[in-house]
Amino acid sequence: MKNLPLTLRAFFACFILILALPMAVQAATIKVTVDDTPITDIQISQRAKLLQLERRGASSSARNRIARDELINEAIKIAEAKRIGQNPTDAEVNAALLDVSRNMRISSDNLLQILAQNGVNADTLRDRLRATIAWGKVVQTVVTGRIELSNADLEARAAESLTDADSVDYILKEILFIIPAGSNISNSRRTAQANQYRRSFQGCSSAVQLSLSYTDAAVIDLGRRHATQLPDAISAELARLNEGGITSPRVVANGVSMLAICSKTVARDLSFATNELRQEVGSDLIEAEAEKYLQELREKASIVNR
Repeated sequence: MKNLPLTLRAFFACFILILALPMAVQAATIKVTVDDTPITDIQISQRAKLLQLERRGASSSARNRIARDELINEAIKIAEAKRIGQNPTDAEVNAALLDVSRNMRISSDNLLQILAQNGVNADTLRDRLRATIAWGKVVQTVVTGRIELSNADLEARAAESLTDADSVDYILKEILFIIPAGSNISNSRRTAQANQYRRSFQGCSSAVQLSLSYTDAAVIDLGRRHATQLPDAISAELARLNEGGITSPRVVANGVSMLAICSKTVARDLSFATNELRQEVGSDLIEAEAEKYLQELREKASIVNR
């Protein structure tokens, strides 16, 4: 080689590099095939490292088993998304990666650096995110259509969950002792003023007139509110008060607030509780149905372990 002209030496060097490329590719060994999708030992090893970074799996062998199973499921999820024409785009994967970094309160560059420092290729996380997005589309397109929620059943369950305190309709006013932004007024000072107002309160009809005795005190009409629409602590306090009563002061974002009861009537409104229950039950049912659908797809798939 030393006696060859420079151009020939360069040619042979490039030729050797070209020959080496297929060898690097061939270094990955296929461990599983899911229909036509291969899963290599490198993919399993990389996913296991990601699991270790997430502190999942008690041992190396356990992480390898989890990694293999995850990758099989993800191959099935992506294949199903492709079948229904819902392939995730690179832009969606990049946006998901950015969301992960934001949730960790670091930049995406720092996230990739953390992965690299722990021997995890960025594509390992991207592949997982792509499968997650794909499955989300499958669930939205296919699985949710398999869920049926009976209004009668939901209303019956909502009725069972309601207490006497939940079965009240209020017409409320909020009395707000404002703390202007940047002021040196303390919460305790405004709370003391609110308590003074509360001791003098004689009902909603005089609420505005009484507020004029104080600086930066506002009376806000909240209108009709059912007990189920209010936070539990406030609903419980209002239940103990009669019409014309007023709650204890509580510190809020822009000052100190109290609620005055202008009207209080028994009203067994199930709509709010039913809607909350619909979301809760619906989410549980969708999750269960999605898992069932994945198992159906897995049973139909040709999974070959090598």
